[in-house]
Amino acid sequence: MDRTLSTTIVVVVILLALAGMYLGWRARQRRQSSLPRPAAVPADVGTELFAGEVFYVATTVAGEPLNRIAVAGLGFRARASVAVFEHGLVLSIAGEPDAFIPARDLRGVERATWTIDRVVETGGLVLIAWTLGTTEVDSYLRVASPTDPTPLIDAIGRLFDASTSHGSETQ
Repeated sequence: MDRTLSTTIVVVVILLALAGMYLGWRARQRRQSSLPRPAAVPADVGTELFAGEVFYVATTVAGEPLNRIAVAGLGFRARASVAVFEHGLVLSIAGEPDAFIPARDLRGVERATWTIDRVVETGGLVLIAWTLGTTEVDSYLRVASPTDPTPLIDAIGRLFDASTSHGSETQ
């Protein structure tokens, strides 16, 4: 087989794979187009309970850790910061508007080991279960600074303790 023909075949296969990935991503975005953007940060968020640097890994449909949310500024892994306040938490993902998750929308918090494209040591991810519009979702964070995720989990747990509309649901 001629070298030019071999190279052409490889280039065509790569281009077809890239086109397939692009079309698949666009189809996912169309299927999820009804999802709203996370809320903007309100003027009064209350007293800060925790702040730290994290790696935002993914947001997925609740209970489906391989079904990534591809819209509303939640589609890509990035460096981020998270701050927990009395009335909810603020997720600041690099390159996206700050997202506010009101305490009333939180459903749970627990440690996780894997999601979509990230596997870490046992309990190395923090899974925040919340409701985006009417869709239950799970967001996965890897705490960078401080490296122990316990203070973040405890701060989110305090939101459940203070909330009268939720029980003390810390998973």
